[in-house]
Amino acid sequence: MSAADTSATEPAAEPTAAERIRSVLSRAGSLTLTTDGYRCDLVGLHTVDERGRLRIRLPADSPLAARAVCAPRGTLAVLLEFTDIAPAAVRDRVRARVTLSGWLTPDAASGCGAGAGAADDEGGAGAPDLRLDAVRATLETADGTVAVGLDQLVLAAPDPLAADEAAMLTHLADAHEDVVAQLTRLADPRLLHSVIRVRPLALDRYGVTLRYEYARGHRDIRIPFPGPVREPADTGEQVQRLLAAARTCPRRRRASSRR
Repeated sequence: MSAADTSATEPAAEPTAAERIRSVLSRAGSLTLTTDGYRCDLVGLHTVDERGRLRIRLPADSPLAARAVCAPRGTLAVLLEFTDIAPAAVRDRVRARVTLSGWLTPDAASGCGAGAGAADDEGGAGAPDLRLDAVRATLETADGTVAVGLDQLVLAAPDPLAADEAAMLTHLADAHEDVVAQLTRLADPRLLHSVIRVRPLALDRYGVTLRYEYARGHRDIRIPFPGPVREPADTGEQVQRLLAAARTCPRRRRASSRR
């Protein structure tokens, strides 16, 4: 991973660490669970509600379900890991890692909120949902690892583009290489020296992040929107405003966004 710079003279607004965690959780389809003497990958078996509370629904014959039910005091210490992968093909696709630690507790309540990776109702037949009572949350990015307060997670919300980011970025990368090239005109022209290709890496309500790839290493550059996006439908207007600004910039060597 590589730290992202901003193309603006003033620091551009970005999602907070708590918002980034909520965004990763909202779209994650899988997680890795580690407990004492046991580690497994769970795909499509967890839900996250609007307050960021996580539940896991397991088949009745799952070894993890048995461990949780039989755990002393009815709680099982666990570590949950989520990996945020860039939707478009780029070098080093891991954008962030989220780690939640806490206790899994059997939860008879079935009213878990819909979310990414929502389990099929039949998938957990005969086994109670397991509720995570988190005690610690961390976000690891190219800038380092930060601990995020649980109260901050409750108050935060996923980025409004989180659910649509993958489709938008993939479309931008595959069908609009010319747009990517034009956006580079809003960044320092020296970044294009010896660049191999430029690819869209991330998209949030505050802007788009481009990855400049070189023979050795890469660099991530944020191109901030003129104003924050409130919903996915507003993204196109903000991109058009960026392109209008790019057309007023001096022409620079065209950046390659070839795969």
